[in-house]
Amino acid sequence: MTQGQADAQLNEAAGQRDRQLAKATATAIHEAFDTYHRRFKSITKRARSRFERSEWHENQSDSRERLELYSQTINEIVGGLEAMLGDSVTGKRIWEDARAIYARLITRRNDLELAETFFNSVTRRIFTTIGVDEHLEFVWFGATWVPSGETLTIFDVFTRLNTTASMMRVILQGYDFSVGWADLDGDAERVAQHLEAYLSQAWDSPDYDRVEMLKSVFYRNKGAYLIGRIRCRNRIAPLVLPLLNTERGVVVDAVLTTESAASMVFSFTRSYFHVEAQNPGELVGFLKSIMPLKPIAELYTAIGYNKHGKTTLFRSLYRHMGNSTDRFQIAPGAKGMVMTVFTLPSYDVVFKVIKDRFAYPKTSTRRQVINSYRLVFQHDRVGRMVDAQEFENLSFHRDRFSEELIEELLKVASNTVQVTEKEVILKHVYTERRLYPLDLYIKEMGLEKASAAVIDYGNAIADLAAANIFPGDLFIKNFGVTRHGRVVFYDYDELCLLTDCNFRTMPQSASYEDELSAQPWFSVAENDIFPEEFEQFLWFPEPLRTVMRRRHGHLFTVEFWQEMQQRIRAGELVDIYPYPDKDRLPSPESGSNIGDVSLLN
Repeated sequence: MTQGQADAQLNEAAGQRDRQLAKATATAIHEAFDTYHRRFKSITKRARSRFERSEWHENQSDSRERLELYSQTINEIVGGLEAMLGDSVTGKRIWEDARAIYARLITRRNDLELAETFFNSVTRRIFTTIGVDEHLEFVWFGATWVPSGETLTIFDVFTRLNTTASMMRVILQGYDFSVGWADLDGDAERVAQHLEAYLSQAWDSPDYDRVEMLKSVFYRNKGAYLIGRIRCRNRIAPLVLPLLNTERGVVVDAVLTTESAASMVFSFTRSYFHVEAQNPGELVGFLKSIMPLKPIAELYTAIGYNKHGKTTLFRSLYRHMGNSTDRFQIAPGAKGMVMTVFTLPSYDVVFKVIKDRFAYPKTSTRRQVINSYRLVFQHDRVGRMVDAQEFENLSFHRDRFSEELIEELLKVASNTVQVTEKEVILKHVYTERRLYPLDLYIKEMGLEKASAAVIDYGNAIADLAAANIFPGDLFIKNFGVTRHGRVVFYDYDELCLLTDCNFRTMPQSASYEDELSAQPWFSVAENDIFPEEFEQFLWFPEPLRTVMRRRHGHLFTVEFWQEMQQRIRAGELVDIYPYPDKDRLPSPESGSNIGDVSLLN
């Protein structure tokens, strides 16, 4: 045998071995994804019984368990592959072949897009990919087809029988909760009245062709939501029916029939729904039809697939950059002491990079900031905290960054940002939906809108307290206003659990000199907080300061905060609804709203 023949045999043997490893790799990842999604669905399925049995604390535990499931599964499969492949774990030829084999394995799955994202998560972890690698990942930056949500397997179709009320009775009765309806006929009548009144105003007629209702129920916290759409020729309107489980049984608490109201229920400031989705893409397509302004990424995230939501956001951003020419620039508003924030003016997202050193008087560490963002991810955001997506090793063309921004990034975040002649690499970055900074909002809006924002700023602080969250820093520059006019919190570096705080009354000074002293004349522990001082953080001009004092003066008292701590420690979960009181249905007995109205709304 010649040397050439021997080399050929060795190469053939090596190739055969690599193909076997590629097949084993693809199979292992596919099995891991299958296991992950089965466990995900199993946890999700518990939501129905949690709602029926009013097991609210257990429901919170389920949410935390499901949030951790993806990273746990990725850790397990990466560890298994490293053990199986050994020195070949970063062999690109093996992974290129594994990607092709995996593509064939998932081709008939109805959750194919999620399976692709899972594969990408594995490869990015193993290779620490900077930017994207089209040979190792499933990458697509071209036009994207989104399912229309017209597949009859995911929804039922209803037409008016004798009356809208009789149709609504059939709809409600179809969701067969074990606990039973408190007043099925009454709810059907009230929903019908609300629906026909809305259509008469919005469409100039109470007539419609049909109502389509998703078969799956959406569960979150103490609520269950029936999601549908009303159709009349080429018109579509949402039909969202929030349900509560009361002592009398299940009741319809509200009727939501506008895109804006539906969007607030699915807001990026809310926790993720638990909903059984046999075909996630079709479900997202249905939701998109009633919330056309809601990004696809946020819809996937809202139904619990936050990792694929992140993938979709990433693809949307890169696709947008291929069709735009503007540059990233420093975000408007006051500069942060802990993070530097920038944005692409034509894209509705901000990018936040942790600084190398924090400005005085901040004492947090980088790890503490990351942990704060982690806490927000795991916690109930009650409509008052923005969902942040965490990315690593993103790469952009340098010419898409303003020179001012590049100078800023190198000055304050050189440990996290690498700039070359051709690209800017972000080793670690958070993205959030862009909001109107509250400090700018109250300066630039008229008195009516500014006053409403000030009032909702107080509501936001109270809602966060009810969720066991203390913002730490109450400066209005740390809050923003959504397109719906809702004030939300987005700066998490000093955030902590409310129950970890020690709220105190300011001690009386012993002398006039004590009051003038730059240093406190009494001992102050790290977690001591003095609500009397909160007012100085507001920086509201008159008459807005008076508006805040009149509407939310209780926030400046120790009693409010200590009472809220007591309620939380007693296990109380305060009701905070994702819709206004005006959309809630009256109780047939008293004429008041059904359920316990939150003292915070």
